[in-house]
Amino acid sequence: MFAVLQNPKVAVSVTFVAAMFMSILDTTIVNTALPTIARELDASLSTTGVVATGYLVAVAVVIPASGWLGDRFGDRRVFLIALALFAGASALCGIASTLGQLVVFRVLQGIGGGMLVPVGMTLMFRTFPQAERVRVSRLIMIPTAMAPALGPVLGGLITDHLAWEWVFLVNVPIGLAALLFGLRFLPRDAPVDAGRFDAPGLVLAGVGLGALMYAVSEGPSRGWGSPEIVGFGSAGLVLLAAFVAWELRSPHPMLDLRLLRTPIFRRSILVMVPATAGFLGLLYAFPQLQQEALGRTPTTSGLLTFPEAIGVMLGSQVVARLYPIVGPRRVMLVGASGVGAMALALTLVDAGTSDVQVVATMLVFGFSMSAVFLPVQSAGFAQTSAAETGQASALFNALRQASAAAGVATLATVIAVVGPGVPTGAPGGTGDLDPYHAAFVATAVLMALAAVLSFWIRDEDAASTMVRDRH
Repeated sequence: MFAVLQNPKVAVSVTFVAAMFMSILDTTIVNTALPTIARELDASLSTTGVVATGYLVAVAVVIPASGWLGDRFGDRRVFLIALALFAGASALCGIASTLGQLVVFRVLQGIGGGMLVPVGMTLMFRTFPQAERVRVSRLIMIPTAMAPALGPVLGGLITDHLAWEWVFLVNVPIGLAALLFGLRFLPRDAPVDAGRFDAPGLVLAGVGLGALMYAVSEGPSRGWGSPEIVGFGSAGLVLLAAFVAWELRSPHPMLDLRLLRTPIFRRSILVMVPATAGFLGLLYAFPQLQQEALGRTPTTSGLLTFPEAIGVMLGSQVVARLYPIVGPRRVMLVGASGVGAMALALTLVDAGTSDVQVVATMLVFGFSMSAVFLPVQSAGFAQTSAAETGQASALFNALRQASAAAGVATLATVIAVVGPGVPTGAPGGTGDLDPYHAAFVATAVLMALAAVLSFWIRDEDAASTMVRDRH
């Protein structure tokens, strides 16, 4: 057993999957507890929303620098520091006694989380050769699929039966175990030439992406036309435009946008953006439908969402075997079409719909989603060299983070514009279903866009990853 754990592939896989699971779980589990946090800290729900927004903004600010930091100081060192910071900040959040303290500690947590996923992904891709990228993507699918669906279940159970502090404290044992394991077994790596630190690029990217993330996250609740949202959104767009202009001229860019010249990387990202937006947008809207319009409890809502994760896990096993045979383009096309079809199927859900039908729909939804995410992650890095992996991972994750926030904001706006559902407060009750059905239609549109964009994927560009996995 000890010899197995010393295998670099095993050590990196175990540590990264645990860390990524913890990081992704944190977002959905905290959102479930926000009403309870607002009530117990004597704050309004809109004010308490900064607990979620502050984390997202901190993540957005740090991600652009993660590639340079990993190259300059070594991926292993930066990853373990990020892991320790995330777990430590989680403990501080769990003992916070005021909203102000909680927000500060959430920002610290976001700084750790902003480095954790992109640097960890870089470790994975540098440890596994191109021919094993499908296996890597299968491992990454575990936290990507399980955490968003498990978060509402755990969040509901914790807020219903324990205390809100535990939505943060649950990270501590996971983070501590992953940190100790990583310190013992993660292989040491040497820093690579990261070039000179691009301070202007960091400021433009960090502040621009942070401002835009704030506007996108708060826009549905504060109103897209409010001066605050318009100001932050406009400033974010202007700064990001200046960032692009600066990076394309900089000899040592913070984020190497020239990587987008690689066709398979660029086209995979183009598929990933609407697919991620639709996926996480639906995982936001579906529990809202169950709780606000149908009067289900948070725990029941979470349990009805969870089959999505099972579908992804099952689907990833099938897709991993199909990918080398049929190629990423066809797999992405079928997967995106399947997700869109399931989103439309959810528009038929009402108070008379059986839970069995809902569970089956979410199961197929997750199964289809695996056919999008696995080939995107496998094919996207097919022509990325080891030296470019840190920058490519940072760029990929920055766009994925922005897409996730945009997807949730888009569906939240659709729900608000069509008209908020009417909470009944009673299980099995009925409310206004139209806003949530409209949100599911929006998801279907996003997935249709992803399906169309998948036509531009060239299987031959991903040939190095189309090797049958015999493990």
